[in-house]
Amino acid sequence: MQAGSAMGNLASAVDVTSAEAALVVELQAGSEQAFAQLIAQYHQPLYSLIARSLQDPADASDITQEVFIKVFRNIRSFHGEASLRTWLYRIALHEASNQRRWWSRHKRQEIAMEASYHAHCDADAEGESQSLGSTLADGGSSPFEQASQHEVRARVEAALREVPEAFRTVVVLREIEGFTYEEIADILQVNLGTVKSRLTRGRAALRLLLAPKSRIAACTHTAEVSQ
Repeated sequence: MQAGSAMGNLASAVDVTSAEAALVVELQAGSEQAFAQLIAQYHQPLYSLIARSLQDPADASDITQEVFIKVFRNIRSFHGEASLRTWLYRIALHEASNQRRWWSRHKRQEIAMEASYHAHCDADAEGESQSLGSTLADGGSSPFEQASQHEVRARVEAALREVPEAFRTVVVLREIEGFTYEEIADILQVNLGTVKSRLTRGRAALRLLLAPKSRIAACTHTAEVSQ
């Protein structure tokens, strides 16, 4: 059974590699149909990755378009040193990084008043937060695997935006996009130990950000019961 399963996985991997190679050949030949297929396959995951990487997710649509423009212009320089998927994600993260640098230079003052307003609104709504203690109880599991309810997931997503960018990127690539450690190292062009260290620190930062909400919710509930 195990041997059969291993052979099946190998066959699937070969099929994926062959299909990707054929797609690359068509893209490099200038096929509009191949490019449309590429967009259909990767638009949503790249958009989601970019949205989670930016200070303002509203910019994600424009940046995603820029990514595909870069891919279209540079596909002939792709020689298969990495998988096509890895190459696409590397370009996406590079463009997101450029946007973050632009944002830090030009948008900080513009966002300051909005951030103050949203912080006030979040404080008003804090008493309605449900406890996330049970969601994050297992130190070795992903918050995204446990956050099955939409509201909880939304809170985890919000907390994720506060995780330092270097750690957040690894958490997103591993926990949401499902890349292996080796693939993440290839995308980010860092060693395997760095990937594992950033993932550990990213998970810890995320739990730390979520933990106060759990304690505040518990305190609020206790106060209401005592009244």
